[in-house]
Amino acid sequence: MGRIFGTDGVRGIANTELSCKLAMNVGRAAAMVIAERIGRKPTIVIGKDTRISSDMLEAALAAGLTSVGADVVLAGVLPTPAISCIIAQGKADAGIMLSASHNSYEYNGIKIFGPGGVKLPDSAEFEIEQIVLDKVKPYHLRWGWELGRIVRDETLAEYYIGHIAKSVNESLSGLRVAVDCSNGSASATAASLFSRLGVRAEIISDQPNGVNINRECGSTHMERLKEHVAHGSFDAGIAFDGDADRCLAVDETGKMIDGDVIMAIIAKEMKDKGTLRSNTLVATVMSNLGLFRFAEENGINVLQTKVGDRYVLEQMLKHGYNLGGEQSGHVILAEHMPTGDGQLTAITLLSILKGSGKKLSELAAVMKVFPQVMVGIQADPVMKSILNVDEGAKRIIEEAKHRLGGDGRILVRASGTEPLIRVMVEGVDEKVITILADEVAETLRERLSNNEDCKKLEGF
Repeated sequence: MGRIFGTDGVRGIANTELSCKLAMNVGRAAAMVIAERIGRKPTIVIGKDTRISSDMLEAALAAGLTSVGADVVLAGVLPTPAISCIIAQGKADAGIMLSASHNSYEYNGIKIFGPGGVKLPDSAEFEIEQIVLDKVKPYHLRWGWELGRIVRDETLAEYYIGHIAKSVNESLSGLRVAVDCSNGSASATAASLFSRLGVRAEIISDQPNGVNINRECGSTHMERLKEHVAHGSFDAGIAFDGDADRCLAVDETGKMIDGDVIMAIIAKEMKDKGTLRSNTLVATVMSNLGLFRFAEENGINVLQTKVGDRYVLEQMLKHGYNLGGEQSGHVILAEHMPTGDGQLTAITLLSILKGSGKKLSELAAVMKVFPQVMVGIQADPVMKSILNVDEGAKRIIEEAKHRLGGDGRILVRASGTEPLIRVMVEGVDEKVITILADEVAETLRERLSNNEDCKKLEGF
């Protein structure tokens, strides 16, 4: 992780950690880096989710971009993958999405997409950080006719809907689906998309007011959707996060289906049809052990990456693979979109459901999910930085691995999007791994927060 950028862009509490000045300067630096890479004045599209701070930061970003000569297209509220789509289809040179994804409303973030519609590589983010923080070069401020212009084009959301709708070759009529929009970006697109494909969709959590995004709804709070589906006559339930780049589902009984199971269903369908390139699925180290067992049983290769959909895509592009994703619901279907897309994932899953003639619970049975417990440790930047270099912390983790033996695994990592260190323990006995996860989290918390010798590491 960089000094400004985490694993998924710049993120922080709006108007404090993520100030208007920072947004403006990130916009200036990003425009300079992109212009240098494409060799001309760029056109940059800006999208946003429904947070109350998005309008404010949109104005700051647009000011920064135009002050160094970039032209700006304001696309309004739309999902993050729509920005990627707009760029990939040649309607802009680069793009910026204002969203803090699954975080609560007081947070916001800046996600930057470069040429081709892919997230900026680490090297480009490093250049931006050097310009903003280290002042390695002055901002190339323009004046007169060289200033950038701003236009609004809110038809781009419908363009995006049309693009992903084409990925499904048949009508999805006859399916009855509950759709939770998390009071976020999908509120602007989901009803139109599902209606276009013939789905009888009951849309919930689609009344954003600036402060209710992700509040007890969406892919991070599945209880309402599970209950809604369990007590109704639905074929499935679909939940998006705040910017709709993630998708989770529930089957007809209300049982949750996470990103790993969704990937397993799609991977098997693609393998059976001969469309899974190199017979390979790309997943992160956080994916459930059940996904790897499923792949082995079905003759599918799995390439593991670091946590973060950008790293999944990096390997997909490098090797030409066309399916990858994360347990959290970021699923990348590279033949249709160069980034994770919740709505594309949803209609792909529903298309498989419709074509199979089975219930979603039957499709999900293709993969056995092993119990997995996640515990978060509140962590400041110092604690995050020393996690992987402190010998005491390493010893705590190794001892836990030894206790699990061959019946599970443990992963400990600093979050790239939240002030947390995450402890994940996986195994066959949920009670055992829950106790172990709590013990490891508490021991690490004490070690990293109270040990003064530990905090002196690497100059802290």
